[in-house]
Amino acid sequence: MTSPHAPVLLAEVIEALAPKAGDVVIDATFGAGGYTRAILQRGADVVALDRDPTVQPFAEAVARDFPDRFQLIRTPFSGLAEAFDESGKAKLDGAVFDIGVSSMQLDQAERGFSFMRDGPLDMRMSDEGETAADIVNTWDHGPLAHIFKLYGDERQSGRVATAILRRRVEQPFTRTLDLAEVV
Repeated sequence: MTSPHAPVLLAEVIEALAPKAGDVVIDATFGAGGYTRAILQRGADVVALDRDPTVQPFAEAVARDFPDRFQLIRTPFSGLAEAFDESGKAKLDGAVFDIGVSSMQLDQAERGFSFMRDGPLDMRMSDEGETAADIVNTWDHGPLAHIFKLYGDERQSGRVATAILRRRVEQPFTRTLDLAEVV
């Protein structure tokens, strides 16, 4: 199975980790498994984490190729400690985190992450929790402004929140391009 996402700085990460047989490495953001495969090819075991259910086919392909040295645990990387305990591994030799939204999520309009492609206003890494549509259609001005400032580095977060509140009175947000037009 070919990977739709090329890991950033793969050679540098592998050089820094220097994985070898007998090592145990956590890939805290499995995605399509690019880092995991490179680590496994060097002999280490990998405990991979990801909350996104769409990574399952990639995990199954890796598990077929490395059946005794790979396991995927469905959890966000914030659940790393519990996931490592669950893995049954006695030691940890390294970890890799490729944090952020990947091209896998941005390129799939139906995931609702992209403002370049129209899709449902979702933006969740898994099928749990509130969608972006739920948030922009129900949250008050203060919390909206806060998330735009905190997570989007938006200097005009208050103005953006005001524009969202005005627009949603007329019609609720349901599509990514609806929100992009206002923001």
